Amino acid sequence: MTATRNVKTLADLDRLLDRYADDHEGFTAKAKRRAQEWNRQGIELELTDPSSWRAPLALDPAARVASIEEQLRAEIETITIMDRVEEAQHARRIEFARLRLEHALSRAGLASEDLDGRVTYDPTTYRDVCPDSCDLPEDLCRRWVELHHLRTELVERNLYLAIINVERYAHLGVSRLDLIQEGSAALFRAVDGFDWRRGLLFRTYAVHWLNQAYRSYLYNNGQTVRVPVYLQKAMKHVRSAQDKLGPDASVAEIAGAADLGEHLVESALAASRSTLSIDSPFSAGDDASGGLAEVLGQADDTGVYSTDMEEVTLEDGIQDAMGRLSERERYVIEMRFGIGREREYTLSEVAKELGVSLERVRQIQVRAIAKMKTPCLRKAIDPFL
Repeated sequence: MTATRNVKTLADLDRLLDRYADDHEGFTAKAKRRAQEWNRQGIELELTDPSSWRAPLALDPAARVASIEEQLRAEIETITIMDRVEEAQHARRIEFARLRLEHALSRAGLASEDLDGRVTYDPTTYRDVCPDSCDLPEDLCRRWVELHHLRTELVERNLYLAIINVERYAHLGVSRLDLIQEGSAALFRAVDGFDWRRGLLFRTYAVHWLNQAYRSYLYNNGQTVRVPVYLQKAMKHVRSAQDKLGPDASVAEIAGAADLGEHLVESALAASRSTLSIDSPFSAGDDASGGLAEVLGQADDTGVYSTDMEEVTLEDGIQDAMGRLSERERYVIEMRFGIGREREYTLSEVAKELGVSLERVRQIQVRAIAKMKTPCLRKAIDPFL
């Protein structure tokens, strides 16, 4: 016979927490006592079905296949946005769920880090709180799922903020989808730090975290070669000074206008050099316009590549390394690797030719290869490896 579950709805919880909310200073203590009481009584929260805040997505079979970003925007537009009252109520639910989880962890003698990777969560089957292999108490898993479900709902119903605020940074040469992903993750940090007692809208607080996430991503991934954050900030001041003074301004003039040291200005100017792929087209969005490879490559029958473009050719590198060997060592290497010969020879064939043992040939080969490991040879063979 299945045991009867003791379940409270979110409406029941709201009626309780709304009474506590009038006393901001005493809210935490009252909520904590009630959270511990519910834990001891084995009371569960009846979590909201995600479909209740998502409208059906209208799909036109005749429409073209949307891009990932277009599809994401369409799905976010179907999510119902919370008003101020709903946000405050939901934030109190999250605080209450967090207090319940902390109490459950204390009863089990565990820390929050002990749950990492051990509890699974699927918004469509959130009642299955633990996998079969989970060795944690079921009530502890349930407390974790309740908290995670409530946090996820607040994040999902504010995902539109990540779409809106990404426009300020999308023109800076990084993937819009990557920025949106960073913003979505930042919303979880905003949820954890949001305090409903201040009377702010969640979006007002979340925008700060979104901007921090976008800027951090740009600082770390906006350039091919990573530039330290302090230098990137200096580059912004230098560019601003150059816009006022003109492109021919001296380092001293830029330093004076930007209120920076000349050494820092020189470092910022050096770091601001951009990189360009040799395969990128000259015209944005026009793959047929040709790229740097066609300009740098010399026209010949074999294509754009020419050995004249190399600083050190493979042949020159090998000859330079062979020049470091004794006559016997050079003879062994030439035979073993077929250099200047019709084919490669085995150790036994070389040993027979020299009249020595097979082990002696192997020793000569090892010593010769060690001598040939020169920087010139390494530079020459790297492109062919």
